[in-house]
Amino acid sequence: MRAELARRYLHVFGPGTAPGFAKWAGISDRVAAAVFASLFDELLTVRTPVGEAWVLASDEPELRAEPGSAAPTRLLPSGDAFYLFWGPDRQLLVPDATLRAELWTSRVWPGAAMLRGEVAGTWRRAEETVRVHLWGKPTRAKRDAVEAEAAGLPIPGCEGRIRVVWG
Repeated sequence: MRAELARRYLHVFGPGTAPGFAKWAGISDRVAAAVFASLFDELLTVRTPVGEAWVLASDEPELRAEPGSAAPTRLLPSGDAFYLFWGPDRQLLVPDATLRAELWTSRVWPGAAMLRGEVAGTWRRAEETVRVHLWGKPTRAKRDAVEAEAAGLPIPGCEGRIRVVWG
């Protein structure tokens, strides 16, 4: 059962490490290491900017494929699976430690603002107001794309009256 959980973890979050899996699954590092060892024949070692990690060998063709075009903008909700990383693995999405601290706070995490497939800032919502903080000065086109994405958020009772505040 844990081996299947590790396979699913690597399929969604890979490349991954045993300590990252342990934190994500809520198990000990020792148990996670044993699970990864049991999957040895199914894993490929890869180098990442934060060190060695593993992917499922069965995922290799997809990982080597040319990426499709990324959506111009996405406002991912707090705790979205895309950025549900722990420890050093977070550096893969947000290399800058100061910016990582803005996304993964000690309180309730903000949402992640994505621009062209990259985490580019944070956002929070209160009623019909969406506060967006992009890292770096956004162009008019980026602002328009974020505002269009915010206007389409499925928020009950707002009926398209979303107001974006930049900060």
